[in-house]
Amino acid sequence: MKSLEQLTRKNIWNLAPYSSARNEYAGREARVFLDANENPYNQPYNRYPDPLQLELKTAIAKVKGVPAENIFLGNGSDEAIDLPYRCFCEPGKDNVVAIEPTYGMYKVCADINDTEYRTVLLDEHFQTTADKLLAATDEHTKIIWLCTPNNPTGNCLIREEVIKVIEGFDGLVIVDEAYSDFSSQKPLRAELAKYPNLIVLNTMSKAWGCAAIRLGMAFASKEIIDIFNKVKYPYNVNLLTQQQALKALQDPFEVDGWVKILKEERGRVMQAFSILPICEKIYPTDANFFLAKMTDANKIYNYLVDQGIIVRNRNRVQLCQNCLRITIGTKTENSELIAALRQY
Repeated sequence: MKSLEQLTRKNIWNLAPYSSARNEYAGREARVFLDANENPYNQPYNRYPDPLQLELKTAIAKVKGVPAENIFLGNGSDEAIDLPYRCFCEPGKDNVVAIEPTYGMYKVCADINDTEYRTVLLDEHFQTTADKLLAATDEHTKIIWLCTPNNPTGNCLIREEVIKVIEGFDGLVIVDEAYSDFSSQKPLRAELAKYPNLIVLNTMSKAWGCAAIRLGMAFASKEIIDIFNKVKYPYNVNLLTQQQALKALQDPFEVDGWVKILKEERGRVMQAFSILPICEKIYPTDANFFLAKMTDANKIYNYLVDQGIIVRNRNRVQLCQNCLRITIGTKTENSELIAALRQY
C-alpha cells in the first residue's frame, strides 16, 4: 500500500479543519454554555449536537465489534461514499475502479468530484476476479469500489477474490456491506486491523429499519477516520438522528428477529416467483431483495404501478435486461405482490 500521505490530496493532508465550539472543551465538564451563539431556550434542541457522536459510536462499537476510534458516522451512506473522493481523488487527474452493475451512487459521486470512473463488467454469475479489477487500475487509481452483497444483483462477491484485491492494490479498497446482515458471509469489518487500506461501509437503513434517520457508517483505520473527520461538515449528524440511533441500538435482538423473518419471507417469495409463467429466472441473493428476469419487465412494472405496487425496474442496467428488483416487505405486502402477478 502507498502511504496515506501519498494517497491523500495534498490540500486535504495540509488542511486545518474547522474547530467547532464543542471540540474545544472536549474531555472537560461544563455547565454554562456561552460559546456557540446558541439560544439558551428550547432545550435540548437549542444546542449543537456532539460533532463526533462519541456516545453513539461507543454504542455502535459494542454491536459491530469495531473500536469507536475506527468508526465514521455520516448523513447516510452517501456522505461516506462522497468523502473518499473529496479526501483522496485529485479532480481531473485520478480515477477509481468499480464493478458493473453496482450501486449507482459510486458513479454519481465520481462525476460530481470530476473523477474518472472505470468499470469492470461482472460475468453471467455476477462475479469477477481480482486479476480483472487490478488490470483496470493504473498509477492514478486511488480507490476500488466493491459492493457485497451487491446491489442490484443481490449476491456476495467471492470473498477470496475480494481479499486478493485488498492485498494486491496499493490504493484504497472500499467494501460496501450495506446488506451484510442478511448474508451468512463474515463481514470484512472484522479484518480492519489486518488491512490498513480497507474501508468498510454499513448503514442503519436496511436491517435496522432506520432509513428515515439517515445514518451511514464507515469503518477504517484511525488514520483514515481522522482524515474523514477533518473534511466532514462540523455537525453532520443531527441530534434527532443520534438519539433515534441510540434507541434502536438498545435492542439488537429485535433486529435479529426482523432479519430472520425477512429471510424466511425471501425464500417464500422467491419460490412463488419461480412458478410464475412470466418469470424466466431468479438470481441467488444474500440481501433483503432479489433480482428476477421477467418476460417483459417494462410492461410488468407498469402493471404493478397501476395496482399500487412499486418494485424497481432494472431493465436498463447492464446484465439486468428484463429484470425487476424485488424488496422483501411484510408477509401481507409480499402476498399482495404475488397475487397481483398471478393475475397479470
